[in-house]
Amino acid sequence: MSKGRRILRSIGFLLASSFLMLVVAIPTLFLARRFYSEVIGRWIGRTVLRIWGVDFTTHYSEPLQDRQTVYISNHTSTLDVMLLIALALPRARFFLSGYLRKFPVVLIIGYIIRVFWTVPQQFTERRREIFRRADRILRRTGDSVYLSPEGKCVTTGEIGAFNKGSFHLATSLKAPIVPIYIYIPPTVQGWRGYGAQPGTVDVYFLPAINTSLWQLEDLELNRDRVRNLYLRVHDAMRRSGTLPADIGIEPVETEVTPTVIPKVMKVAV
Repeated sequence: MSKGRRILRSIGFLLASSFLMLVVAIPTLFLARRFYSEVIGRWIGRTVLRIWGVDFTTHYSEPLQDRQTVYISNHTSTLDVMLLIALALPRARFFLSGYLRKFPVVLIIGYIIRVFWTVPQQFTERRREIFRRADRILRRTGDSVYLSPEGKCVTTGEIGAFNKGSFHLATSLKAPIVPIYIYIPPTVQGWRGYGAQPGTVDVYFLPAINTSLWQLEDLELNRDRVRNLYLRVHDAMRRSGTLPADIGIEPVETEVTPTVIPKVMKVAV
């Protein structure tokens, strides 16, 4: 199938499925958020990936915890949005750029699954208010949340700079961070993350990071520790196609350096 036909099929399917989600949400009074997100959303994400001939394999270093979690990942491709929806992260809400609301499909699905809409970095006070509101809602509901610490799609082949929002939220909620590393082979990636080609993507769930002792005054330090983990993982994957032996964050200087215990990644489709 040509790229043009894939694009048309994807757009048509997304339009139809967004209205299907709306049809389901209206009689259920918009109260079944997890069903809309984790069942219908999962089906939408997997179907769009199938249209593009893209499959994915998930690898787990440990079982996901049954508690409120802050999920983060690198963001290298337009495929990532469909991948993240297809993963059906348990009880997770999403942060998404408010700019995307101009697209009807994103607007409908985003409001039904209750996305937190963000604004550009230069609107500092408005962003703070958005994160404060999200903090209040997540604290009340106990929901998990997904954010991209890079804040944008980075198509240079590198790990971009990390914003502080994800780490501020995790520190405030005392919720563990689960780093997700998405590896899209160059043959699948397409030009600068656009126009994906058929193939298999690997999604790695790295060990959960305990934030219970994190303090806001250490926000930048902890952000940089997590980014360094992504840099190590990214470098190892590019060099050898495998994760590094150490897939934990670096200890701070005041901590006793822990014994490194190798993690075995479990695979699930």
